Amino acid sequence: MPRFWIRRALAALTGLLISLVLMLPGLTQVREAPRAPVAEGVPLSSQPFYPALLEAVETWEAVPLGEVIGDNPRSTLLNFYVVMAEVGHQMRTISASAEKDPGFNWSPAAQQRINRLQKRFNLAVEALNSSDFAKSVRTDRAEEAAIQLKQILDYVFGNSRKTFNIPNHDAILRLNESLEKDVSEWRLPGTAIVLRLDDGNDSQSGNYLFSAGTVQQVERMYEEISTLPVRSTPFTTPGLYDFYSLTPGYLVPPKWYLRLPSNLRQLIEVQIWGQTLFQILFSLLTISLLLLIIAWLGRRLIGTYRDPASSKSGEPCGLQADNIAWWRVLLMVPILPLTRLSLITVDSTINITGTPLVVATFGFYIIYFLSASVLAYLFFEALGRTSAEWMMYLRGGTSTLRLQRISNFVMPICRTLGAVAMVGLIYQLLLFLGLPAETVLAFSAVPGLAIGLGASKLLGNLFAGLSIQTDRPLRVGEFCRVGDNLGFVTKIGLRSLELQTLDSRITIPNAIADDATIVNFSQRSQRSDLAPRQGIEMRYALNQPLTPEQVEDLLHYTRAEVKQRPELLHSLMSVERNQEDGLELVCFATVELHGWQAYLELRESVLLRMQQIEDQVAKSRVVIGVSYDTTAEQLRQIPIWIKEVVESDPAFTLRSCRLMAISDFSYDYEFDFRSSHSSYAAFKDGINRMNQDLLASFALHQVEIPFPTQMEIQKD
Repeated sequence: MPRFWIRRALAALTGLLISLVLMLPGLTQVREAPRAPVAEGVPLSSQPFYPALLEAVETWEAVPLGEVIGDNPRSTLLNFYVVMAEVGHQMRTISASAEKDPGFNWSPAAQQRINRLQKRFNLAVEALNSSDFAKSVRTDRAEEAAIQLKQILDYVFGNSRKTFNIPNHDAILRLNESLEKDVSEWRLPGTAIVLRLDDGNDSQSGNYLFSAGTVQQVERMYEEISTLPVRSTPFTTPGLYDFYSLTPGYLVPPKWYLRLPSNLRQLIEVQIWGQTLFQILFSLLTISLLLLIIAWLGRRLIGTYRDPASSKSGEPCGLQADNIAWWRVLLMVPILPLTRLSLITVDSTINITGTPLVVATFGFYIIYFLSASVLAYLFFEALGRTSAEWMMYLRGGTSTLRLQRISNFVMPICRTLGAVAMVGLIYQLLLFLGLPAETVLAFSAVPGLAIGLGASKLLGNLFAGLSIQTDRPLRVGEFCRVGDNLGFVTKIGLRSLELQTLDSRITIPNAIADDATIVNFSQRSQRSDLAPRQGIEMRYALNQPLTPEQVEDLLHYTRAEVKQRPELLHSLMSVERNQEDGLELVCFATVELHGWQAYLELRESVLLRMQQIEDQVAKSRVVIGVSYDTTAEQLRQIPIWIKEVVESDPAFTLRSCRLMAISDFSYDYEFDFRSSHSSYAAFKDGINRMNQDLLASFALHQVEIPFPTQMEIQKD
């Protein structure tokens, strides 16, 4: 799958390159256009502020890193103009020395000059109030505006038909004395360039800066004068912005780029939409690679939800959830540095400018903050799962049920923290995209309004969930009755709980569960290493009439049966009379069951065994009749013979044998015995052998079992 997307991306880039090459004849290149003759005007050297301009030059030569910003318009304006003039000259001078500078990269001496140049440029940029730009592009847009503003001032100072009286500190004081309100701004006559007194709380407060409105309009003003001729002076820097924006690198292009063959430079510097072919192709390549990597990582991330890893070591799958959660975090982590690296590459290395830079920067910041918000949520989720697992180990247990109980308490808290972090990052993204802070605060009030208008039930469920988690009337895995619903608790969240009934899974809001009557059949132990237990009640209605001795035998057998079952703990057996005036067996026991399947299997096996015991008890009482021809001696010996036959099977024990009735056709003997056979089938085999031995014994002793007869007397 990743190779398929790579092939498609390469094919698209190849097609784009071919189409751009076919468009070359109609495209423009970075070259100096012929300029019209310059109109006559006041030379810069004749301006009243020219001596102050020369003085500023001497000051900056003596103090390389001074302050561009001043407490009056003249100081700020002239310092900015002098510094930017030097920046422009140095950019050209250093770039021209590429052929003489040895090596593939800039030498240490040249790099030192470039660093000083960048510091000087940063001082000039600080004179611009760029607060109206979006936070994400504020620095880049301010740097572009500084270079464009320098060329605008070149045009204004070189082509002006009148002189400029730029007020200094004393002039501002005199104006303040003559006016009722202090002067807070000054406009360069005939232009839209305004210097405003900054009254903020930072280090620039009390100084004059180029106003935010001026900085916003610099691009428009530059487009108006970019093709107009400018009188050359020692301070003019023609083509400075084109040199800055149409070459890679920051202020000075990389030396390897400057040393490319002129024919190749001419080809890759073809302009398309205000950018060079080199900048467009490499920007698209950088963005495409980033998107491919994000798509591959996103596919792997989604795969962790589709195909959860199963435990190969036999460990319960729930104990592997933290590994999967941290793997998701690791899949998201690379996106942040890769996005940041791509932004630096497109902005500083490839150096696209203008609207394409704004669009690309917004895109990178959207990817960055959305990925960071997802990463924050996944991090808190992984942290919650790991915390739950460690809490389980510290409490002395490794069962999946215990882990699920702890997770039901820890995970909602961690997920809430993750959601809060996501919201905070999204709000931060809105600020970086230029949304006013007041609007962001208005957005933050929307959730509160929603809660106040329509989320009261949600709040009620949340508080009820906290109450259930605190009081713990029920826990995950316990067998409970909540209202009219009976089942096993499978989940307890902050909003609702889940109950697995016999035929469905029921979600009950916490507020309803908190108000309902909860019957918990589970028995909790003080020891945390023991599995949870719950009580169970099983009733079996007797279908056959039994004598008191048989009822006694029935209780004997059933009590022996439940004692042999290790899953039935603290069992109690009893017999009760039901509403239909019959008897029923009642079994009370404590069991360790987790789920309906185990519950039904146990109940089924116990009730089936009760039915077998009932039949066994019924067959353990036998009535056998002998004929009237049996002698008195034989009648006395019959109990002895029956005992010999019954107890010939070691699993049978004769309890009694009595002549209980003299019926119409026979003497009826009734004998009871008990069985200790291991199974119901073995008991029936024993009955079969006993009956056959009884017939053989009676035949041996010439005792007959009579057939029922009927005598009919007819009178003539």
